[in-house]
Amino acid sequence: MNLKASKKISLNLQRKSIVWISSLVLDIYLHKISRIEILSRLVNRGYDVYLVAMRSKQGYQLKNSRIQTISIPLRYKSPISSVLYVLTLLFLLPFYVARIKPSFVIIESHEHFFSFIPILLLFPSRRFKIVLDIRSTPVVTDIVGSRGYLRTFRFHVYVCLAKKLFDGITTITPLMKKEICKRFTIDPRHVGVWSSGASTTLFRNEKYIDEGTKLRNKFGLLDKFVVFHHGVFGPNRGLEESIDAISLIKKEHPDIILFLLGNGSIIDSLKAMIQKRNIQKNVIIHNSVGYLDVPKYIAMCDVGIVPLPNLPYWRHQCPLKLVEYLAMKKVVIVTDIPANREIVGNNKSGIYISSTNPVEVAKSIVYAYENREKLKKWGASGRKIVTKKYNWENAAEHLENYLLSIMN
Repeated sequence: MNLKASKKISLNLQRKSIVWISSLVLDIYLHKISRIEILSRLVNRGYDVYLVAMRSKQGYQLKNSRIQTISIPLRYKSPISSVLYVLTLLFLLPFYVARIKPSFVIIESHEHFFSFIPILLLFPSRRFKIVLDIRSTPVVTDIVGSRGYLRTFRFHVYVCLAKKLFDGITTITPLMKKEICKRFTIDPRHVGVWSSGASTTLFRNEKYIDEGTKLRNKFGLLDKFVVFHHGVFGPNRGLEESIDAISLIKKEHPDIILFLLGNGSIIDSLKAMIQKRNIQKNVIIHNSVGYLDVPKYIAMCDVGIVPLPNLPYWRHQCPLKLVEYLAMKKVVIVTDIPANREIVGNNKSGIYISSTNPVEVAKSIVYAYENREKLKKWGASGRKIVTKKYNWENAAEHLENYLLSIMN
């Protein structure tokens, strides 16, 4: 029997548990679903999972979930809430760890690093393993001015400390792993990877054909060509450029519609752009919907679009919306950056934009429009990418294998 197999058998004989320290505000953040999905799959694999996060509502709990939630009530006023959360963790985490006696403690935000100081001091001979999970690497272009430099400096300090004091690090993609290992001189064997994924049972296009048709009818889109994007409306995501692209092609192709589903900090500026360019009939902004309803809206569209610019922040990511579109057998218009190339490759389910210049975005949209009769065939191959690699079961397996590898 090899060492890895014996470790797995040994761990299976014990009570397995994970304390997951999150930066989420559970009743506000739209992107919480990726955490919930991976934790749910870990529960399915036999772990007791405790999610520590913030909430702004009284008594908030995850619905229909076997994840045990420890939600700390803090009124949402960033960045004050983040500071209060770290201070709260500083005092409460040792009690949680002593009571739960976990096998692993995973911290998903480097911003909460110092909340672990009491744990490191109070449990010098601890049996549990501590892992820092890195979903993104901040760069100075994320935030203008000194705040951007300070954030990047803090990240550098935290990762260096984690390298010395923690038991492991995980990243979202092999590309990010390579970046982290090179940047901080870390042995690649000490860094694990678990990527974003899509639920292949929820994101299944055949289940939502009727709902998609009803939505097209509701929004007056039955005879339109719908380009779809969902998620957080934030800066540097290519949304403004996509709106400008629609303004360039609206006269020649008035039946092309950009449908934006979500909310975020730049929603007002997006609405102002639409009004200024007089394209209210060509761009629809719809407020965010529940996660279980997202597949219905994807089913409504002809193509998805993920126009992330070629910035350091995005190059080594694994865009959740991209794999969700692929799972729904939708062709996706994507920027030609390493993150998207890693997932789509040369598959026909991806139409690459050479840059986020509105002219180039417009060309790609028109190309999809002119090949609309082929989109169903092209999109079918995208689901194979998800079922083979980018699903939550696969991600949970990779994470578990890594956790087993760092056990003594």
